[in-house]
Amino acid sequence: MKAKYQSVLDLGQKLEIKDGDVKEENGVLYVSGVAKNQYEKNLLWDEIKKVGGENPSDIKADIKMADTSLYATHTVEKGETLGKIAKHYYGKPMKYVAIFEANTNILKNPDVIHPGQELVIPNL
Repeated sequence: MKAKYQSVLDLGQKLEIKDGDVKEENGVLYVSGVAKNQYEKNLLWDEIKKVGGENPSDIKADIKMADTSLYATHTVEKGETLGKIAKHYYGKPMKYVAIFEANTNILKNPDVIHPGQELVIPNL
C-alpha cells in the first residue's frame, strides 16, 4: 500500500509535515500529521484523490493544520502579480483584492509587489 501512495508520502516530506505517521493495517494505509495551513492540507488531499480516486477506501488520512487563521503564505517571486498569485491559490485572479487587503501592513498599492515579500493568503 505504501508503494501505491508513495507520491503522497513524498509530498508530505516535501511540505515538511510535522508529527507524520504512516502505518498499514489490513490493507489500509493510515497517515497522519500536521500541515502548516489549509493550502498544504488541500495539496495532500488532492494527491490522495489523484492516486486513490475521489473516495478511496484503502487510505485513511488525519491531517490537521498548525495555523487555521490563514489559507497559506507566499513568497513573491520575480514577475508575479497579485492577480497571478490569486489565480494560483483561489483559481480566480480577481481575488487579488483579498490578498492585498490582508497585506496592507507591507503593501501600499496592489500593483506594486517585490520579490522576497512574504504575503499572507487569507481564508475566503
